[in-house]
Amino acid sequence: MTSRIDPLTLEVVELIGTIVARYHEEYEEAAAKHSLTGAQARVLGLLTGGPTPMRRLAQQLKCEPSNVTGIVDRLESRGLAERRLDPADRRVKLAAATEAGRETSERLRGSLDFAREPLAELSEEERMVLRDLLKRMLGTAP
Repeated sequence: MTSRIDPLTLEVVELIGTIVARYHEEYEEAAAKHSLTGAQARVLGLLTGGPTPMRRLAQQLKCEPSNVTGIVDRLESRGLAERRLDPADRRVKLAAATEAGRETSERLRGSLDFAREPLAELSEEERMVLRDLLKRMLGTAP
């Protein structure tokens, strides 16, 4: 059984793909300006939310735990992250951003103009509608 996708849906999917590709390109460029790889920048961004088990980082990044170990090693060698034992389960290692890591991540996020500039041209109501539609597409709308 073949399903027919209407031209509008195809156009929206292509536009979303273009936006995602441009965002990733700018993210990689911003990371490089801070002497980070895109993966290192993503891990650092995740760590700004608080200490996180290494295994959970691997799940969030959809990669092997050994990859996360190497990324955290490099962040740690630069003083941007540190490892801690989980007080609730000392067998679990947590990765955490240092103050320098949080500052670097904040500067990196602040330099991402690709989405911010076009969004600033939308009214607050238009941004709220877009936010709500995106949340609905992701299944996170209330």
